[in-house]
Amino acid sequence: MGRLSNGQPFPKLQLPAAGGGTLSLPDDLAGHFGVVVIYRGSWCPYCNAQLAAFQRASQTLDELDTRVVAVSADDEQTTQRLIDKHHLEFTIGHSADVDKVADTTGAYVNEDPSDPRRYLQSTGFVLDPDGAVTTAVYSSGAIGRLVADDVIGLIRYLRVN
Repeated sequence: MGRLSNGQPFPKLQLPAAGGGTLSLPDDLAGHFGVVVIYRGSWCPYCNAQLAAFQRASQTLDELDTRVVAVSADDEQTTQRLIDKHHLEFTIGHSADVDKVADTTGAYVNEDPSDPRRYLQSTGFVLDPDGAVTTAVYSSGAIGRLVADDVIGLIRYLRVN
């Protein structure tokens, strides 16, 4: 599919959700601004910091009627440990099919032959209440990712314009 552009509808994705149930994108975010964070894995310190920052910003995001979800290829047990570690309250999809998510969203995949793990690189999307992409941030490595404070500023701007 390639990289998603602003104004493009976010593609349909379904993943198992930590704690049970299914994360259905973009449907679970419909009617609200949405943030979709694809993170490399619980082992990534940058991802840990990013997810913790979104949790710290949760009250402001709630006030802006914004819902956050996160996705990785981590298994359910690993995902639950990450949720417990950072007291994450937003929905996290686990066990993502790396190729399917990459094909659907355009996310980069780890292609480092010295690293046997196969995972999605950090990718973030801000969606409008209709499920269209307003911002897409693609990283091909460890750094360069969607930041909670930037999302808050963007949504404040979009609400008045």
